[in-house]
Amino acid sequence: MVAMVRMRSGLSASTKAGDADMARKSETADTPSQPPASDEQVVAYLQGHPNFLLDHPDLLGKLSPPSRFNGGPVVDLQQHVISRLREEMEHLRGCAEHLITTSRSNMSTQTRTHEAALAILEAGSMGGLARVVAEDLPTLLDVDIATIGFEEGDPSLPSIPGIQTLPAGLLEQTLGAGDVMLRSSAVGDPVVFGDGAGLVASYALVRLSPRDLPSGLLAMGSRNERGFHGGQGTELLGFLARVVEDCVLRWWPAA
Repeated sequence: MVAMVRMRSGLSASTKAGDADMARKSETADTPSQPPASDEQVVAYLQGHPNFLLDHPDLLGKLSPPSRFNGGPVVDLQQHVISRLREEMEHLRGCAEHLITTSRSNMSTQTRTHEAALAILEAGSMGGLARVVAEDLPTLLDVDIATIGFEEGDPSLPSIPGIQTLPAGLLEQTLGAGDVMLRSSAVGDPVVFGDGAGLVASYALVRLSPRDLPSGLLAMGSRNERGFHGGQGTELLGFLARVVEDCVLRWWPAA
């Protein structure tokens, strides 16, 4: 009886092992192996992903470049990729240098504008403001001429040397609804720049809107045709105009 039990147990274990082997073979047979990519598929993929070797440079050590291509000279893929990488590095270096130069220029312009604002605040009067605009701003802001003027209106501004009297409606005709105008390769208007209009090859016009007073204009001109142009930012010019407006409100002569 014991022998029969052992025999049956052995047969049962053997049968289970055989069934497991058959199941594994069946699963293997039912799951088809993935065929390797054809040459045409590899070529098509690389054509669709030209930067593949740049993204996976470690593969270069495993590839065997052809000794000749269509009977031509030796083709060195490593040198080609290295050359591409060098070109990209030079491009990135150029972008970084441009960014640094632009940042330094912006910081310099910001510093100059703050110095100009301080000079205006220290002027003390409308006459002092006219002097600072005419004498100090060109040096501080690296321009050739700077003027300030106000439209005829009520209350009117007494004649003050250095402050232009502008015809009523000039700002509307010139600036429209805007507050700042930048023009390159442009001739200066004698109404705005006075006797110095002939120096101007590019200019910036900034609206002044002191509360309850006639509108005004802060103008700066440069001999350089690209000294001012439409691609420049206007935030600092707007800031300077707000400083001038505040001073005008304090120093405008009482009626």
